[in-house]
Amino acid sequence: MTHIVVFGSVQEEPGARADGSPGGRGARQAVAAARAGAAVSLVGAVGTGAYGERLRAGLVREGVGVELLRTVPGPSGTARVAQDRAGSRAVVVPGADAAPTGTHPADAALIGTADVLLLSADTPLPGVAAAARAAGGRGVRTVLAPSPVCPPPDELLAATGLLVVDEDGAASLSGRAEPYRSVRALLELVPEAVVTLGTAGCLWAVRGGEPTVVPGPEVRVVDAAGADDVFAAALTVAVGEGRPMAPALEWATAAAALSAGRPGAGASSPYRAEIDARCAAVAS
Repeated sequence: MTHIVVFGSVQEEPGARADGSPGGRGARQAVAAARAGAAVSLVGAVGTGAYGERLRAGLVREGVGVELLRTVPGPSGTARVAQDRAGSRAVVVPGADAAPTGTHPADAALIGTADVLLLSADTPLPGVAAAARAAGGRGVRTVLAPSPVCPPPDELLAATGLLVVDEDGAASLSGRAEPYRSVRALLELVPEAVVTLGTAGCLWAVRGGEPTVVPGPEVRVVDAAGADDVFAAALTVAVGEGRPMAPALEWATAAAALSAGRPGAGASSPYRAEIDARCAAVAS
């Protein structure tokens, strides 16, 4: 079974998560990867008290390995969705998510056993970069899926094998708004990049080749929250299994479409059999 290590945030999202599943990009990606059929370990931190215990229990319930999910003094990370006339926005209080500023020897050893390391870059960037270095030093491929995008340090980009961002993130990192131009520009930073295009699918490019569009399956969007995490997680699983990139992307877009067609973020993550069935239906 493919082993994925996820390094990222774990958050309580009061009032925004009727599904009861753990929030935070790291936790959502870990749950999505586990449902997609991988053995998953999550490196991160939760706080003391009931929130931390509930977050840990939710991950265990989903089959995510939490041996290196640390408990640190103080509150867990929290995120609340605020509504105003401009729309909705997340208000995040990092709490325990501010703790992973580096990697411990046990973290590096665990990363060395993985087929792929998945990074969400929503915990302190020095820790994210340290995890990427640990992977690179042990020959483990690294997938970086930062959203929302903040400028990653050069050392993190240098250790990234595959960058996954949405159109806005690609434009922010590349300085170019048009997806074809932005994905080409991203190849100056990393050897391989995927730009997600919402319901239109995604755009994939590798150094030395031309960008390729992988169309998305038809979907009636119910709740797109978390679909990007599902995409990144499913793609990481497929890459870890050694699938060629084109079918790996088709599988990931099918997973994201299933997620976007359901309410909730964590609970909308599809299981492997559902993704396989959706791909088979699209192909027929």
